[in-house]
Amino acid sequence: MVIGTLGALWGTGGILLIVGYAAIRLTYPASEAFTYDFQWYHWGLLAANTAVVIYAKAYRGFQKGLSPRIAARVRYLRENPTLPRVALAPLFCLGYFHIARRKQISIVTLTVVMVVLILLVRLLGQPWRGIIDLGIVAGLAWGFITILFYTAKALTSKDFDYPPLIAK
Repeated sequence: MVIGTLGALWGTGGILLIVGYAAIRLTYPASEAFTYDFQWYHWGLLAANTAVVIYAKAYRGFQKGLSPRIAARVRYLRENPTLPRVALAPLFCLGYFHIARRKQISIVTLTVVMVVLILLVRLLGQPWRGIIDLGIVAGLAWGFITILFYTAKALTSKDFDYPPLIAK
């Protein structure tokens, strides 16, 4: 199924572009923080923030939740392509449509919360913004890698134990 394979590639590639672009875009403000003379509390906040983001966003958010679901939906899309799913493959694979209503609401809510947090962090001055952005860059890099890992596993394994949570 050529259209299914194209949809799977578009879905995976589109999501990786979003995550990768966000990580690259935040790298400069994150690195700019190091032009300031850090005090002990800056280093403490940097370590604590990075640890919390890696655990909460990268490990629990991406590795245990989002990345396997994306991979399962990429696999499902490859095997069950439709024109709307293929055309909007990144959105389908993220779970914005054809997913249980409760899950869809939580995905949209999380998206809105993330946008609000991004706008609020932009208001912070350096080095505070950079300290927060560094944790986010680490989390996004982890997420990028886990999306690649789970998607490769989903597309090459005979069995993939994660459900795509498809709803009509």
